[in-house]
Amino acid sequence: MKPKALFNWSSGKDSTLALYKILQEDQYEITTLLTSINQEFQRISMHGVHVSLLEKQAESLGIPLTKMELPKEPSMEEYQQIMSTTMTQIKAQGITHSIFGDIFLEDLRKYREDQLNTIGMNAVFPLWKKNTSNLIHEFLDLGFKTIVTCVNGSYLDQSFAGRIIDQQFIDDLPENIDPCGENGEFHTFTFDGPIFKNPIQFKIGETVKKTYPRPKTSPDEEDGEYVFWFSDLVLK
Repeated sequence: MKPKALFNWSSGKDSTLALYKILQEDQYEITTLLTSINQEFQRISMHGVHVSLLEKQAESLGIPLTKMELPKEPSMEEYQQIMSTTMTQIKAQGITHSIFGDIFLEDLRKYREDQLNTIGMNAVFPLWKKNTSNLIHEFLDLGFKTIVTCVNGSYLDQSFAGRIIDQQFIDDLPENIDPCGENGEFHTFTFDGPIFKNPIQFKIGETVKKTYPRPKTSPDEEDGEYVFWFSDLVLK
């Protein structure tokens, strides 16, 4: 019997390509998608995608969805408590592996592995250390389609929000930007491709600017903020 696994689903391109590879290899039984949701706004954390679109994705993929609801601005303690409770419940279902779409952030991988080790689960990273330029081209060559839902204003301007990722998008990225946005430069929503039974139908709404306080790194530093641009997607 194949080991049971959950797939940590962000709704974006890296998750999609990682899931595609896992399904192709057929080494695990994917029992559920796990997605973190902002409880107040009912949107995917960081990506800003409404839960209605997430549910359509899961339906099209044919995989059950588990939503982990988080408060608007959870402390690290709150987040870890909610995550621990959720993962303990998941493990009780006989699930032994947790799959991620991370590519090269070492500290994030270590955090995930450490948290899973405490409850006796294993982490799997099918895209780990792959060349991100190769990955984004493989993603497009396979026929997947994805749209930028969130842009970090520290890296990219508003014009990149709401764009479909294609070769022109890749060519327009500044040289210092990872083509998969692995450093948090941008986030996406995948709406079609070979593992979807049917495309997710949506229309593009307005682009919204949101700011968040930036912690000081020294007492003499002035107050700052992070700027993000969110392109709202509306289910048809």
